[in-house]
Amino acid sequence: MATTMSYIRRSHRVAYLSAAALFLVATMGPLTAAKAFAANGEPCPDVEVVFARGTFEAPGVGATGQAFVDALTNRLGGESVDVYGVNYPASLDFEAATAGIADASNRIETMAANCPDTKIVLGGYSQGAAVAGYTTFDTIPAGLTLPDNIGPMPASVSPHVAAVALFGTPDNWFLNLVDHDAPPVTVGAQYAAKTVQLCAQGDPVCFPGGLDRSAHSSYKSNGMAQQAADFVANAIAAGPTPTSAT
Repeated sequence: MATTMSYIRRSHRVAYLSAAALFLVATMGPLTAAKAFAANGEPCPDVEVVFARGTFEAPGVGATGQAFVDALTNRLGGESVDVYGVNYPASLDFEAATAGIADASNRIETMAANCPDTKIVLGGYSQGAAVAGYTTFDTIPAGLTLPDNIGPMPASVSPHVAAVALFGTPDNWFLNLVDHDAPPVTVGAQYAAKTVQLCAQGDPVCFPGGLDRSAHSSYKSNGMAQQAADFVANAIAAGPTPTSAT
C-alpha cells in the first residue's frame, strides 16, 4: 500500500509540473525565442542609430552625430540604444561617398533581418546627410553610380526605419560645386513623412545664399541636435513596432 501511495504522489507531482511547464510555454513562448540576436551575436537593441559623419571627421559618427545620439538616448529612458558609424571615406572625393550608401543600406537591411523588433534611426551630417538621404532613394537617380549589387533598399525594410534625421544637407547649388554630376538629395517617398531636415541659418552648405561657415559646424551646440532628438523620440514612441508593420 505504501508503495502504491508513493507512486500516486509521484504521479501527481509529475502531472503538476507538466501542467506548470505547459502554462509557461503557452504564456511566455519558447525560451529560445525570447530574445533575438544581431549578426555579431550581441542581443538586439531597442533602437539602433545608423549615422554618417561629415567631411574630414574621424571614423565614427562625428561631433554632430554624437550630440544627436546623446540627446536621443536621454529621451528614450531605459531603452537600449546601439550606434553604428557608417563606413565611408568622408573626403573631398564626393563620388567615394557611394561606399557610404552601400554600407548604410547593408547595415539597415542586416539589422531589419536579424533584429526585426529593433527600431532603426538613420541620420547624417553634411556629406553624411547626403549619404543618408541617398540611402532612402526609391530608385537610383541618374548621375549616381552605386557599387555592384547595391540598389534601393526593399520596400519591406522601410517599416523598420522609425525616423531619419539630416543635418546640413547639401543643396543643389553646393552639390554642383563639389560634383557636377551629383543628383539632388531627395528623401524617398517611403521615408519622407518620418524625416526631419535641419539647416542652420547662414549655413553655406544648405542655406540659400548662406555665407556663415561657422553655422555649418554649429549643429552640435545650436540646439538642433536636441530638436532632431525630440522629433525622432516622438516617432519611435508613436510608430508601430516593425514586425507588426510588416
